[in-house]
Amino acid sequence: MIVFLTSSPSGPLGEPNDGRFLDGKNGFVDNLKQYWKHQMRGLIISADPDGYESNDEMRDFFTDAFAHSQVPVTGFDLWDHRCAISGTEPGMLTGYDVILLGGGHVPTQNAYFHEIHLREQMRGFAGMVIGISAGTMNSADVVYAQPELPGESLDPEYRRYLQGLGLTELMVLPHFQMVRDFILDGRRLIEDITFSDSYGRQFFALTDGSYIRIAQGESRLYGRGYRIADGQMTQICEDGASICL
Repeated sequence: MIVFLTSSPSGPLGEPNDGRFLDGKNGFVDNLKQYWKHQMRGLIISADPDGYESNDEMRDFFTDAFAHSQVPVTGFDLWDHRCAISGTEPGMLTGYDVILLGGGHVPTQNAYFHEIHLREQMRGFAGMVIGISAGTMNSADVVYAQPELPGESLDPEYRRYLQGLGLTELMVLPHFQMVRDFILDGRRLIEDITFSDSYGRQFFALTDGSYIRIAQGESRLYGRGYRIADGQMTQICEDGASICL
């Protein structure tokens, strides 16, 4: 299995990709093509299984983006609550070459992944996985569900650590350039919330355009990234460079 963990494979959020291309920053498209087979068959697994309209838009967007970037796909099937198939049936991923794990609300997506038994299904998958934002976060064995919505950081019932897909041990925080100065529930998201949660752990924060490639037993960060551990943050890589994690 080849895994790409991204914030956004189509460029920074809030900056519309008018040409509908994949983001080639830090060699992302070139790296994809190293492992790409002609006319891959794709599957998108949504973050919100009931968000049918946004799921359809996501499928159409990425179908166009891959085609325009000359990364050929036969198309993307979409897995949400409209599907009659059940994740309890073995081999549901057979026949797919690439799986996109969509972006959205981490706990909502995590619950859906458990509903369809995706962790178990992934054990037999030999193709490529591309995580997008929440999909990247839920790829971890143990997921740090960084509080995101108002009230979550104050809710004693909110679970900050969840079982993920087990594709990596790395806990990734996407869109760092957007959330760096974010205030949630009257507190600074990074310094007051995430730093406190980092004691005894480490998180890897990625700006849009940066990504982690997992292949042949190596996890390599491409582009700007930061390590947050024990209440401290250190930049570990810059755009145009890469490091082994």
